[in-house]
Amino acid sequence: MQVDFYHLTVTPLERALPGIAVKVVESGQRLLIVSADAHQRQRIDGSLWTWQAESFLPHAQAGAGDDKVQPVLIAGEVAPANGARFVALIDGEWRDAALEFDRAFHFFGEDSIGAARIAWKGLADREGVERRYWKQDENGRWAQAA
Repeated sequence: MQVDFYHLTVTPLERALPGIAVKVVESGQRLLIVSADAHQRQRIDGSLWTWQAESFLPHAQAGAGDDKVQPVLIAGEVAPANGARFVALIDGEWRDAALEFDRAFHFFGEDSIGAARIAWKGLADREGVERRYWKQDENGRWAQAA
């Protein structure tokens, strides 16, 4: 199980997440995007439609249709109604339920860095969990730092 910690310092979530979502879908996998914040879920829904003019990323909010057919499902809780094996936690809150997936993406900003550090340390001794920490350079490019 792999957990990727993404520290958002330059690029906002609405621009960082869609690129990862596209890679997940292109690899033949499904993604569950989780946020307890309804407004954030709405913003992400919009950004997945508009992040690049030439791209189309099929997705939906949980409960808005047939969840099980969605390659990308946006939800308020960690419940993969679309059968996803990849999960993106986007509200800065770590959830241990993410460990039931093959891969988790944990996005956090400066406002939730303390909680991210606690989650990082808490996963250190978990058997079968590989942690990676990604940070941005001044141009917004991601580099693995740990």
